[in-house]
Amino acid sequence: MIRTENLCKKYGKFEAVHDLNLDVRPGTVFGFVGENGAGKTTTLSILATLMLPTSGRAYIGSAEVTSEPATVRRLIGYMPDVFGVYDDLTVREYLGFYGTAYGVASHLIEQRTKELLHMVNLEERADAYVHALSRGMQQRLGLARCLMHDPPVLILDEPASGLDPRSRIEMREIIKSLRGRGKTVLISSHILPELADMCDEIGIIKRGALVACASVEVVTARASGQRQMCLEVLHDGKQLAKWAAHHALVTDVLVIEEQKVELLFAGGDEEQAEFVRDLLQAGYALKSFHEVGGSLEDLFLHLTREEDHAGKQTAASKQMA
Repeated sequence: MIRTENLCKKYGKFEAVHDLNLDVRPGTVFGFVGENGAGKTTTLSILATLMLPTSGRAYIGSAEVTSEPATVRRLIGYMPDVFGVYDDLTVREYLGFYGTAYGVASHLIEQRTKELLHMVNLEERADAYVHALSRGMQQRLGLARCLMHDPPVLILDEPASGLDPRSRIEMREIIKSLRGRGKTVLISSHILPELADMCDEIGIIKRGALVACASVEVVTARASGQRQMCLEVLHDGKQLAKWAAHHALVTDVLVIEEQKVELLFAGGDEEQAEFVRDLLQAGYALKSFHEVGGSLEDLFLHLTREEDHAGKQTAASKQMA
């Protein structure tokens, strides 16, 4: 339903999006995650017909975004990370205004407004002025606005940004409900665990290029396949880190201190026991050795720390296979 082919966007010599290939299946929620400045907003802006790519193609359904922008705009609901509101309108008037702008039949606007306010839990604020709403309420109103013309595709740029924990949970539940309505959702964030709870697939982007793309199950399995271990020693932590970095089952060293080293370990219990034995035989004074508890955030940091810009997508597809 959403597809890009070798998509690139350059600003002079700077390449914001590099050879990006995405394929989001109909009826799925796709999480697009990356650090600030990784190219998420640029990609979403191209898909929303707000920006032209330097090269490559992008499609919403069968419509190509640069040659058929009017068709694409009818197919999508786009919510930027920061959007304006009309302070002197009530919530009901705000949705009615956008319903008219989207070309929704006048006899459907009232009905659709009522349904959407119920969906985003703003029924009791229908007659409140938009400027009086909290940040979380405004975000939910923005999502309702995107749905006024009932588009099959939603493109959401960091919809939970700046929200308190309760508002984030509410937003997450609304987005999960959209999957049940058959919507295709592309949602960006810089917080991987937040996306993992509501997405079918996840793509990780760094410096404009995809470094990993797979189902949530595969990504989760990849994360749980490594253990984050903490080694506490009496001294020589820096030397221990150098020693550990050359071990076949140590995939990364995360923390280096004089009396503590944290690392990612790819082996099981038996390999872990052998690792400790080798460490002691090497003469290091080990005080404790325990698992910190790896997470999807650890995986995100590991994948994005030292990836080379060239050939990232090929390497990522092999890594996640």
